[in-house]
Amino acid sequence: MIVKGPQHIHKIAALVCGLLAGLLAAPAGAERTIRLATTTSTENSGLLKALLPHFERESGYKVHVIAVGTGKALRMGRDGDVDVVLVHAPAAERQFVADGYGIERRDVMYNDFVIVGPRADPAGIRTAPDAAAALTRIAARRAPFISRGDDSGTHQKELELWRAAGAKPAGEWYREAGQGME
Repeated sequence: MIVKGPQHIHKIAALVCGLLAGLLAAPAGAERTIRLATTTSTENSGLLKALLPHFERESGYKVHVIAVGTGKALRMGRDGDVDVVLVHAPAAERQFVADGYGIERRDVMYNDFVIVGPRADPAGIRTAPDAAAALTRIAARRAPFISRGDDSGTHQKELELWRAAGAKPAGEWYREAGQGME
């Protein structure tokens, strides 16, 4: 299921609650807590604050949210440190399931990838037809580019776009900050 736009909040709520409810087959006497690793952007969106109180009331389960980058969330899932992973890197998610660390992958939301730069537009990306073309122009002009460089879903998408552009980001003009959206 791919959910687009705020008008579908009920579908998102039902899907997230359904995914969490799938974990409720815990043996009697088992801890009634679900550990959810999700991205900082999902946590910061307010979505979980809106959905989880209802889920917790209805199910009797407490959801412990751990907000980290996609790469770390998937490692936590792989290592068995969490019960559910809610991230935004489709290729990595498919690999996670293919490797046997997850049992099901579903589309819940989508992201837009936006490149922001100075008004003067030194790389000439304003008229680029898509993100890959914009990155091609940035690389060709060696215009400064700051990457998150943090193995987040956003960073993974950026690297995918560089590959689509046929450009290898490196050199003085390309800087990895190594941190998220803080």
